[in-house]
Amino acid sequence: MQTESSKRRALVVAGVVSLLAILVLQLALSIHQESITWDEDDHLYSGYMSWKTGDFGLNPEHPPMVKMLAALPILGMQLKVPELQRRNFKHEAFLGGKDFLFKNDANTMLFRARMMASLLTVLLAVLVFLAAQEMFSTGAAFLALTLLVFDPNLLAHGALVTTDAGLSCFLFASVYAFYRYVKVPSAWRLVLVGLATGMAFAAKHTGVLVAPILIVLAVCELWRSRNASKYGDGSAISSGRQSLHMLAALIVVAAISLTVLWGFYGFRYSARPAGLELNPTSAEYLQQLSRPNEAKLLQTIAKYRLLPESYIYGLADVRMIADFYSSYVLGKTYPHGVWFYFPLAMAIKSTLAFLALLAITVWAIAMRRLTRWREILFLTVPPVLYLIVAMSSRMNIGMRHILPMYPFLTVLMAGAAWTLVQRNRRWIYAVGVLVVFQIVTSLHAFPVYIPYANELWGGSSQTYRLLSDSNADWGEQLKATKKYLDQRGIKDCWFVYFAEGVVDYTYYGIPCKALPTPDAMWVNEKFYPPAEIDGPVLISAANLSGFEYGPGELNPYEQFKSLTPTAVIAHEVFVYDGHFAIPKAAAIGHAQKARELLTAQQLPEALAEAEQAVALAPNAVNPNVVLGDVLTAMGQSDEARKSYEKALRLAQTVEPEFQIGWVGSIQQKLAIK
Repeated sequence: MQTESSKRRALVVAGVVSLLAILVLQLALSIHQESITWDEDDHLYSGYMSWKTGDFGLNPEHPPMVKMLAALPILGMQLKVPELQRRNFKHEAFLGGKDFLFKNDANTMLFRARMMASLLTVLLAVLVFLAAQEMFSTGAAFLALTLLVFDPNLLAHGALVTTDAGLSCFLFASVYAFYRYVKVPSAWRLVLVGLATGMAFAAKHTGVLVAPILIVLAVCELWRSRNASKYGDGSAISSGRQSLHMLAALIVVAAISLTVLWGFYGFRYSARPAGLELNPTSAEYLQQLSRPNEAKLLQTIAKYRLLPESYIYGLADVRMIADFYSSYVLGKTYPHGVWFYFPLAMAIKSTLAFLALLAITVWAIAMRRLTRWREILFLTVPPVLYLIVAMSSRMNIGMRHILPMYPFLTVLMAGAAWTLVQRNRRWIYAVGVLVVFQIVTSLHAFPVYIPYANELWGGSSQTYRLLSDSNADWGEQLKATKKYLDQRGIKDCWFVYFAEGVVDYTYYGIPCKALPTPDAMWVNEKFYPPAEIDGPVLISAANLSGFEYGPGELNPYEQFKSLTPTAVIAHEVFVYDGHFAIPKAAAIGHAQKARELLTAQQLPEALAEAEQAVALAPNAVNPNVVLGDVLTAMGQSDEARKSYEKALRLAQTVEPEFQIGWVGSIQQKLAIK
C-alpha cells in the first residue's frame, strides 16, 4: 500500500511539474516575440532605483514588490542610468524609464525582468492546484491547473513587468491561507495569512481589498459555525468567544501585513532618499483629490505616518486618475467609466469554456449538487466583492484589473465540475470537451494573447471593435511590425503608435515617422506633420478607437475607421495605403509650434502658426484657444475674445462631455478680458 501511495504521489508531482513547464514555456515564447508594453519601462526603472538608491518616489502609483522582484536579474548589469531631472513624478518615471531601457540593452533587460516576474504566475498556479486539491480532490486540482495554464488572459499578463499577476497571486494566497487557518487554527497558519496579506498590499494598491474580503469571510465563518455547531440539547458553542478569537486573529493579520508593507519601503516614511522630494509634494497632491472625505482621510494617515508616504501618494493617485479616464465599449467612447464595463469585458475576453463551466457551477450550487459551503463562500466572496468594487470604479482601461477574480472562479469551477463527474460519470464527456476546447482556444491565440476575445465575439481579430487599451493593444506589437515592414521593404511610412512618447519604437528598427497621439503630447513630444500624407500609414488599435481623443470630430484619425486596411499586424496595428488628408493631426502640430513660439515671445511667427492650426481644424477647441492666447499676448483683445468665445462654444456643443475640462479655463480667460 505504501508503494502504491508513493507511486501515486510521484505521478501527481510529475503531472503538476509538466503543466507548470508548459505554462513557463508559453510565457517565455510569447514574451520573446513581444516588444515592451506601455507601463513596463517605468516599472522596471522604479524597481531598479528602489534597490540601488532607496528611491520609492519614481513610480508611487504602484507599491514596490513586483517592480523590485522584476529588477533583481538586472542589478548586476553594467547600465547607463539617466540623471534625475526633478520633473513631475509621472514624467520622471516614464521618461526616465524610457531612457533607462532604450539607452541600454532593452531586449535583454526586459526578457530577464519578465521571466523573473513570471515566477509569481507560476506560484499562483501552484497555489491554485494546492487549494483545489485541499478543498475538493486531486482530480479537481488537475482540472483547475489545466484551465489556468491555458487561460489566454493569464498568459497575456503573466510575464509582464506589471502588477496584475502579482496581485492575483497574493490575493489568492491570502484567502487560501485564511481558509486553512479557520479549518485548523494555529499560530504558524495565522502568520502565513499575515505574510500573504502583506504581500498583497505590497503588490498593488487594490490589494487593500483583501482587508474587507477577510473581514467578510470571517463573518461568514462565524455565521456558518454558529448555525452548524449545535449540540443535541439545542445549546450552542459560545459565539462571543468565537467572535473574540476571530477578531484577535484579524488584528494579528493586520499587524503582520502592515509590517510586511513597511518592510518593502525600508521601514522609512519618506518616499525619496535625503535631498529629493516628490513632485508635486504629498501635501499638494492630496489637496487635488476631488473627494474631500478621501482627501481628509489620507491627510490624517499622512499626518500620523500610519503608512509609508509613497503608498499614501499612490492611493491618492489611483483615486485621482479615475476621474479623467475615458472608456471604450462595443465601439462607443464614454467620457468616464460605465458600470457594465467589467461584466461585458469578462463576457468578451473569457474563453467559452470558462463561461460554460461558470454557468454549470452556478447551476450546481443552485441545485445543491455542490454543497461544500465553506469552500463555496471562500471562492465566491472574494471575486464578487472585487467585481462590485471594480464596477463602481471609473477606471475602465483593461480586464487585467479584474484578473484576481479568475483563480478563485477557476478553483470553484473545477470543484463543481469534478463533483458532478463523481455523481454521474456522463459528466466527464462534457467536462472533457470543455477542457480540450480551452486548450485549443489558448493554443490558437498564441503568441498574441493581449487582444484575445472569444469566438462568440469574432475572436482576437475583432477585439479592437469592442474594447480598447490593454484589452486590445498595449503597444507590444513592435517586433511583429518590424517584421512586416522588412518583408515588404518599407522604409517610408507614418505611425500612430499607442505607446509613443514612453516607448522608443525606433529601437526596434521601425523607420516610420510619428504622428500625434494624446499620450505623446502628455510627455511634451512635438509633432509637425503635413496636412496631407502618403501611406503606408500604421495605426495602433487603441488610437484607431479614438478613446483617448474622444469620438467623432475629436479623433483626428476618425476617417480611418471607415476604410479597409491593407493589412492588420498581430490584430493590433492597422496598415493603410494611399493618399490621406489629415488636417486635424496637422493642426495639432501647428498649435504646438505656436505655443512654443509664444513662450519664446516670437509673436508674429506664433500668430502665423496659430492661424494655420485654426484654418486646418476650425472646429477644434485647442487651436482656437492657442490663437486667443497669441492674440492676447499681442494686445489684440477684441480678436482674442472672439477666438475664446468660439473655443467655448465648441467645447460646449461638440461632444461637450469630452471637453468639459476646457470650459472652466476658457471662461477664466474670458473673465480677464
